[in-house]
Amino acid sequence: MPNIIKSAHAELYRIPLKEVLTDAKHGDHTHFEVILCRITTEDGQEGVGYTYTGGKGGQAIYTLVNDEICPTLVGQDADAIEAIWHKMQWDFHYVGRGGILSFAISAVDIALWDIKGKRENLPLWKMAGGASNQTKCYAGGIDLNFTKDKLLANIQGYLDRGFNAVKIKVGKDDCYEDVDRVKAVRELIGPDITFMVDANYSMSVEKAIKFGKAIEQYDISWFEEPTIPDDYQGFAEISTALNIPLAMGENLHTIHEFIYAIEQAELGFLQPDASNIGGITGWLMVAEMAKQANLPVCSHGMHELHVSLMSSQPHAGYLEVHSFPIDEYTTHPVRLEDGLAVAPDIAGTGVVFDMTLMAPYLVK
Repeated sequence: MPNIIKSAHAELYRIPLKEVLTDAKHGDHTHFEVILCRITTEDGQEGVGYTYTGGKGGQAIYTLVNDEICPTLVGQDADAIEAIWHKMQWDFHYVGRGGILSFAISAVDIALWDIKGKRENLPLWKMAGGASNQTKCYAGGIDLNFTKDKLLANIQGYLDRGFNAVKIKVGKDDCYEDVDRVKAVRELIGPDITFMVDANYSMSVEKAIKFGKAIEQYDISWFEEPTIPDDYQGFAEISTALNIPLAMGENLHTIHEFIYAIEQAELGFLQPDASNIGGITGWLMVAEMAKQANLPVCSHGMHELHVSLMSSQPHAGYLEVHSFPIDEYTTHPVRLEDGLAVAPDIAGTGVVFDMTLMAPYLVK
């Protein structure tokens, strides 16, 4: 029996950060935006999906979801998740291939999966694959503006919270300042903690190779986005020159871009983000592509959702526990057990927003 969608609408929230967070290309983050999508079916079931931004573009995503996509959902079968996913892709393909459209589709798709889980009384980690309810994880700092002393204090805070893997930002104008920071972090954490670096696509191919060679001695598990994500051949050149695996994915917003990256970029890790690759449906498509290519699938951002997706996959790499504290506004924030992140065992996506905490930041 069809599960007919009765109504759908979006909400936009703008939430301030407790301190300014900076990386090499996005600059200063003073707040983040959350775009919620609420879908209600004729039997009264509500699904809540969402996407987020680093502070810019939320209004455009909200308008696309609320004014353009939501009206087309009414009357459709909420159980036909993949069909709706493809319809959204092609309805708006001409004006929005990738980019903002992928963020908008993500919010809708996650809401549909939330309804599916509630109707079937299943948590997301079981619906998405069921390999486990736990995953390896790391603390991903946005810390390029931190002094070295503050950077080390921040890393120590991650260790004190139980993380056994950490990542820092790099991309200073003087790459030797980055090398010094990498050296200092490795000396702090010792040889047994997993350590990654992230340049946020700020370097030329030549600079990335120079920097990568300088930090190889510090046992770096991956070098993330050394150069612009469109330059797949540039990634391959860097990968060939270094003994550090490369990672990317957060800026690949279509399935086709991931195909090109797998075929051409010589990556060690894929990092799809369900907030901008078309939601859970898109993320699982990339996860399957990674599996076929014998690559670990990882995640970027929205750890409160990705913890379930990562746990579900037998070839999971590392969940990023992000510096944007979205899960401070949910009822089931990520928790660690022996260094592993544990997926929530509740029906639906497992992400339930505390609307009392969210309400002060509602824009529309």
